[in-house]
Amino acid sequence: MTDRVYPSSKQPTNGTAPTTTSAAAAANPSFPATKSQLYGASRPLYRPQTKRHRYRRSCCCSCCLWTTILILVLILLVAIAGAILYVLYRPHRPTFTVSSLKVSTLNVTSASKVITNIQLNVTAKNPNKKLVYIYDPITISLITNDEIDIGEGSLGSFVHGNKNTTLLKAAITSSNRQELDEASAGKLRSGLKSKKGLPLKIKLDTKVKAKMGALKTPKVGIRVVCEGIKATAPKGKSATIASTSNAKCKVDLRLKIWKWTL
Repeated sequence: MTDRVYPSSKQPTNGTAPTTTSAAAAANPSFPATKSQLYGASRPLYRPQTKRHRYRRSCCCSCCLWTTILILVLILLVAIAGAILYVLYRPHRPTFTVSSLKVSTLNVTSASKVITNIQLNVTAKNPNKKLVYIYDPITISLITNDEIDIGEGSLGSFVHGNKNTTLLKAAITSSNRQELDEASAGKLRSGLKSKKGLPLKIKLDTKVKAKMGALKTPKVGIRVVCEGIKATAPKGKSATIASTSNAKCKVDLRLKIWKWTL
């Protein structure tokens, strides 16, 4: 009987070719995936961001810069125009003087009410050669140095021509409803009895615009304050004339934002 020879199950180690199963295992090793491989598999694709926000920011900065330059140019042009007008016209402020203050009635009743009847004359001068002032109606307030209201009056609107002197006349009266507190009434009574007279102040409030040829400025508010007036109460039916020799008037230019004295 002949002997049968079976091939060995061990793989040859002397350079012989591996079997098919061994080659597949070598080509695809079954090692676990690393962390970097897992992170790379789940990481989204990189997409470069657009630069729209930078473009908008640059546009905004450019607009602000040009707006600032435009405002500065306008301010410069206005300053140049003002300087030219000043050189051409040489404007001067108007002046006001209290000509006379005639007191017909000025007393305090037992009910602490003020009764006033005063005639006021104010002289306004325009020293400009080429400048005309146009005044709105003027309101007049007569008060003491302690800010006690004595009476009120008004003047109509008028045009103050160049190199012109205008006499303004007004009647100052008190309202029947005007009643003082005890302290104010006592101060007013003692002031009227004083030999030196009762110190008074006059306030004129109005709006005015200037005319230079065909050019007119916008209206601005002004207040004229005249101080240094001393009045005495009349005795009997004869009126008294207040002392105005030391009276001085000051013009305040009154704007909504700024206020300064001319």
